[in-house]
Amino acid sequence: MIRTEKLSRHFDDVIALNNTDIHIKAHQTTVIMGGSGSGKTTLLRLLAGLECPTSGHIWYGDDDLNGMSQKRLYQLRARMGMVFQYSALLNSLSVYDNVAFPLVEHTQLDKSVIHTMVTMKLEQVGLRGFERFMPSQLSGGMAKRVAFARALAMDPEVVFFDEPTSGLDPISAGVIASLIGDLTKRTKMTSIVVTHDVHAGLAIADHVILLWQGKVIAEGTSDVIRHSDDARVQQFIEGRPDGPIPFSRSETSYIEDLLHKPGTVRMS
Repeated sequence: MIRTEKLSRHFDDVIALNNTDIHIKAHQTTVIMGGSGSGKTTLLRLLAGLECPTSGHIWYGDDDLNGMSQKRLYQLRARMGMVFQYSALLNSLSVYDNVAFPLVEHTQLDKSVIHTMVTMKLEQVGLRGFERFMPSQLSGGMAKRVAFARALAMDPEVVFFDEPTSGLDPISAGVIASLIGDLTKRTKMTSIVVTHDVHAGLAIADHVILLWQGKVIAEGTSDVIRHSDDARVQQFIEGRPDGPIPFSRSETSYIEDLLHKPGTVRMS
């Protein structure tokens, strides 16, 4: 469904993605994992059309996202859903109005039809009956589920999840992970999940992509990743502090930086 070709993204001297080639199959859950600064969120934002690559291509079928007209990009985005890391609910709107928002903004559906669709989406995430609640009255896990329901409102072909279990207790994280896996299979949507939660990611993934320093270092099924003989992969999935993946990303000597004498600053 989606593939990238030599995809790169630079931020000044920092290379977030470096000639990355990936393939994402339709109707599956693809989990993108990696440590902080590995490039996974940058990759997600590029795939969702929220950022432009420095170089390379992103293909949706025969359509190249890079250089696509704005009109065509909006048409493509109508087929996408997005669940942000911190839910990004509109605090001034109730649960019902948050889920209804994309339907009100992008369709001409009658209010009765919208009501039916919102009720269906809230039922899918287990929150029917909470329509009048405000975001401030929700727990973190409930807010994530409302964001999930909103992402599903337009029946998208592909849904992007940015750290869906971040900041949640183990039970809530398990609920969210199960919802992603179950709804992907039942609705035949394509789910792309960025996470550093190894347990949840491997539990729901049909395909795993593991990034380090903007490059793919391993990919395959969860079992392939678990039994990888790459020391970097094993360090990540076991959460070991020592190994080939260093804690510091600095490329300069710490001692040299300490001894470096900055130029004199003139005060006016």
